[in-house]
Amino acid sequence: MGKIELEGFFLINSLILGLFVLLCLYRVVFGPTLFNRLIGANVIGTKTLIILALMGFIYRRIEMFIDISLVYALLNFIVTLAAAKYLQRKGVL
Repeated sequence: MGKIELEGFFLINSLILGLFVLLCLYRVVFGPTLFNRLIGANVIGTKTLIILALMGFIYRRIEMFIDISLVYALLNFIVTLAAAKYLQRKGVL
């Protein structure tokens, strides 16, 4: 496989993941429970990490995009834990 073919492959995968993000966004907005909304937001963050890594391959700057992805993963994890802890103390979860 050539470089052009791989870039197209990564681009198509990024677009498909973007569509999956929209499906998860639907769950965040119209989720039946608060727990479903929290998990939907976490899944959006995880898919964004993968899209960032694929963008690194497309732009041939994988080291920069992996660093950004790691920081975003830590933020996503900390926010999810903080929201779960807050909702647990409030008695919602």
